Amino acid sequence: MASSKQAQAGGGTGWGAGASASADATRLRRYPGLQALMKRAKRRTPRFAFDYLEGGVGDEICIERNRRALDAIEIIPRYGFDTSAPHLTASLFGRNYALPLGIAPMGLSGLVWPNADDAMAAAAEKAGIPFVLSMVSNTDIETIARIAPSVVWLQLYAVPEDDYRVTLDMVDRATRAGVHALVLTLDTPMRQKRLRDLRNGLTVPFRPTWKTIYDVARAPVWAFSTLRHRQPRFANFIPYVKGSRRPADVAGYVDRHISGAVTWDLIERIRQKWQGPLVLKGIQHPDDAEHAVKLGIDGIIVSNHGGRQFDAAPAAIDLVQTMKRRVAGRAAIMLDGSIHSGLDILKALTCGADFTFAGRPFLAATAALGQRGPAHLARMFEAELRGVMGQVGVTKIGDCSALSRRMNRSEDFYHLNPVIGKGGSLVGDMPGSANGDP
Repeated sequence: MASSKQAQAGGGTGWGAGASASADATRLRRYPGLQALMKRAKRRTPRFAFDYLEGGVGDEICIERNRRALDAIEIIPRYGFDTSAPHLTASLFGRNYALPLGIAPMGLSGLVWPNADDAMAAAAEKAGIPFVLSMVSNTDIETIARIAPSVVWLQLYAVPEDDYRVTLDMVDRATRAGVHALVLTLDTPMRQKRLRDLRNGLTVPFRPTWKTIYDVARAPVWAFSTLRHRQPRFANFIPYVKGSRRPADVAGYVDRHISGAVTWDLIERIRQKWQGPLVLKGIQHPDDAEHAVKLGIDGIIVSNHGGRQFDAAPAAIDLVQTMKRRVAGRAAIMLDGSIHSGLDILKALTCGADFTFAGRPFLAATAALGQRGPAHLARMFEAELRGVMGQVGVTKIGDCSALSRRMNRSEDFYHLNPVIGKGGSLVGDMPGSANGDP
């Protein structure tokens, strides 16, 4: 568990001390933001791997919509307060995390960079932020739980075969491994057409073509690293495959058996079986959020799967306020979708999110800088969030919802009269403050 002391480590910049700080500072100059990391990741990976990381469904309009919606948010700063030492710690499900940020689940991350799951889990443990391991990861849950015992979560899909035997057994494995929270993904009921993957001939199981071989030849560091760490495989599924357990055979099993929606009946069964926090990822309609709460769900990750499933889905950030109104106080509201900076985290918090998750940025950082990448990005997020919170006049994560903001220029600003608490700091969601629901 991350403490408040951990959250404040690194002084005013969040970049450590001594020789380590010097190396961190060098990386910061060379890769000061996500754009620089993405460029380096693109140079170091085969085209099919980078397109798998960056791409989405259809014409990728939803990816752009997520980004535009966050970019459109404006926040009015408040001045005259001492914000030199903001507290970034966020509480979630009875645990304190160093930042209101976690690493989102990403399947087949080893395709983008070998052992990416391990690197991201280790970085999350060091940073004191949640790491959500995908069910279709390339490292099994037992190994990740040893790497990140303080922060490990697990994401699950529906495997309908034999009355959901695999899915329910994964719940038992999560219990034995000491997983803190389970995340059920709802927004993948059907397989969708991802044009980049089709053009690149990317299939499960992976079948090399002359094009993919050419791409690999142009990414020698990736190729040698992959050879050293062996071909990615769906490690969590190995115990369930009968007969040969070669990577291609395990991948074939996954391709045949992960199908169908996570139904409300399955959610109820898992709720009865799992004693820890249970989170639904991909909820987009407030009625679904209401039903989830009635079933005893502890949290909702508002998400459109990063624009990888449905190109007409609304921007995830645009749904947060509605979800907050419907289930506030009964379930944690978290956001996943285009969180690229500390400023994006602040924007999500002002819109009512309790917590945020980022996926692509951490995987891109791993591809760009190897084992050091995700830790570099976590420090970058921390430093940026510390800076923007101090800039707008808040010292606590819970105060961000008191800030005045608008989603687009056709709106008025909301939360125009936040309460000023003791010591001159802003206090959000207090009697007399303007909730500003549109």
